[in-house]
Amino acid sequence: MRLLKTFTKTAFLAIIFLITSKNNSFADGGFPVRPGRLLISPSVSYFFASSQWDSTGVKKPFANGGKYTSIGATLYAEYGISRRFAAVASLPYVYNQYSQSNASTATSSGLTDLETGIRYYLANIDFIYYFSLQGTAITPMYSNNTSLGYGEEGGELKLAFSGSAPIGNLSAYFNAADGVRQYFGGSNGPIQNRWNATFGLSLDEEFENQVSATLSGINSWSTDKSFVSALPETNKNFSFIQASLSYGHSFSHEISLFLTGGEFLTGKNTGVGTTFSLAFIYRLDYR
Repeated sequence: MRLLKTFTKTAFLAIIFLITSKNNSFADGGFPVRPGRLLISPSVSYFFASSQWDSTGVKKPFANGGKYTSIGATLYAEYGISRRFAAVASLPYVYNQYSQSNASTATSSGLTDLETGIRYYLANIDFIYYFSLQGTAITPMYSNNTSLGYGEEGGELKLAFSGSAPIGNLSAYFNAADGVRQYFGGSNGPIQNRWNATFGLSLDEEFENQVSATLSGINSWSTDKSFVSALPETNKNFSFIQASLSYGHSFSHEISLFLTGGEFLTGKNTGVGTTFSLAFIYRLDYR
């Protein structure tokens, strides 16, 4: 029973990563999407943790040599409705596994939270710097399974700022986004601040190769502040900061590939996670 309860708590950490791992330059920022363009991005991710930060930020290993792994697959889509509006959606699927040296292995799998939203492009400065505002609805695709998420509907409002500039013969870009998310789970539904900042640089004049660095994090607050292995509640009161590096390659104007690796730097009530992801981007024009 203790193994299952610890697994339930830890599984949500990987789901948090799965959701935030899609915050690459192509999927989260102020840059506009051409009207009639459909962007489809299937991705796979891997999450591993064998230790955690407690409520005071002290790092400690999981009990009894515990190890947690999660493999996820996410389908992300974005469509340019007009010069001002774009529709976005994402749906993750995860397979979670938690093991201890003195107990059997616990697993869970399934669809997590469907996210659908509308992005509005507020303004631009000389068509170099862009501002956007996005509203997102969160709908759980499961029931009675706390290892897959809160099981609560929610909403998010996010502001993003993006831009680009030449550096010699190369080109640099940046994205910065900050969103406030609320889960509607009665009095203890958490409210969260989710942020990320990315700086990227092209490696050639043809824009075929690029590298980027991202710093991201979540601060989550709830009246339910429990973080005890013997309790089955999903963690709602936590924070973390994650750093990641990405490499992108464009095979053509329509198809690109992104490889990303990341590490949790600090946190409270959260796992010390190591992450990897692989994403393909397909661009299709219908106008």
